Amino acid sequence: MNNAPSRCRALVLLGPTGSGKTPLGNLIEERGLWDCRWVHFDFGDRLRAMVADGSAGRRFSSEDVATAARVIDTGALLENDQWPLAERILRGFLADRVSDPQTCVVLNGLPRHVDQARAVETILDVGTILCLRCTTDALLERIRSNVGGDRDGRLDDDPEKVRARVALFHERTDAIMDYYRELDVRIRRIVVTATMTPDEIWRILENRGC
Repeated sequence: MNNAPSRCRALVLLGPTGSGKTPLGNLIEERGLWDCRWVHFDFGDRLRAMVADGSAGRRFSSEDVATAARVIDTGALLENDQWPLAERILRGFLADRVSDPQTCVVLNGLPRHVDQARAVETILDVGTILCLRCTTDALLERIRSNVGGDRDGRLDDDPEKVRARVALFHERTDAIMDYYRELDVRIRRIVVTATMTPDEIWRILENRGC
């Protein structure tokens, strides 16, 4: 296993469920962005993988797996007392995927509130925030049509659960924008429509530059 260098450059993807973060993060890793090499850390995907294969053992306990299952089922956020689990997941990803300080990291699903943002800053150098804005109706249509190709097999995509997660996003995650604004972190906003593809979002980003 590689030892990940500290304080790599990072981009945080912010947006409610269905706005296209996961397919965009995958595309950034595949194509690169702004002449940089990126790896995509998808926190939700990692939690779902833990639950699917019961990843207890070397890195995670059965209690960790149970916590991940509760988060997925309820749409809840990991709070401060559960941060050690999120940190182990993130540091494990960095150790596995980042081999040099020139590699940049797309953060998707972490941080989700201000205390997590402060904790992430001790691990990665967040230089850009990309906020994907999308109406609830457009989100529901994006999920229904699976415009990003990433919703197959999702058991948490019924409309009521989606609306609950969107409300929680605005309640807890919107405040992160103010936190990063105070740190003079670059903030990019893209309005995502019901039919906008990951390729279209990537091209907007690439053309705007860093």
